[in-house]
Amino acid sequence: MIERIESLKAGTLAALSFTMAYSFTVVGNRWVLARFFETLTSFPMTTTLELGVKIAVAGFSGFLFGVTYRYVIREDQNPHLKDGAVLAFGLVRALAPVEGQPNLADAISLLGVLGVESLLCFGFARLILDWALQRHWIKPFKSTSVL
Repeated sequence: MIERIESLKAGTLAALSFTMAYSFTVVGNRWVLARFFETLTSFPMTTTLELGVKIAVAGFSGFLFGVTYRYVIREDQNPHLKDGAVLAFGLVRALAPVEGQPNLADAISLLGVLGVESLLCFGFARLILDWALQRHWIKPFKSTSVL
């Protein structure tokens, strides 16, 4: 039961930090970068409901990342595991919407924007989780060897 509570804490913290980072990227993409890059204006948010759904999905993605990250890194100090978790989640999140794009140029543009956005958001969630783990607010998953 203790492991589940720690996973819930990691997931909740990652969900909050990912959602916060995602909200900043949405504002940055929509109201700042879209003025300079025409590609970003072709992927607008049309309704408040649509934006709310995207933020909810971002929160859920962050929660799943937090729970998984805790299990992936365990008590290891291997930076490749940490980077790999961020890269894997970032690529999956960025590649999913690209699959349905009929135009190759739009697909590449969307992949670039979503790829950078996803890596930044998951990277931020990782930093917050590492910070919480260092302060022992969240305990790492204990590895158990089974023979």
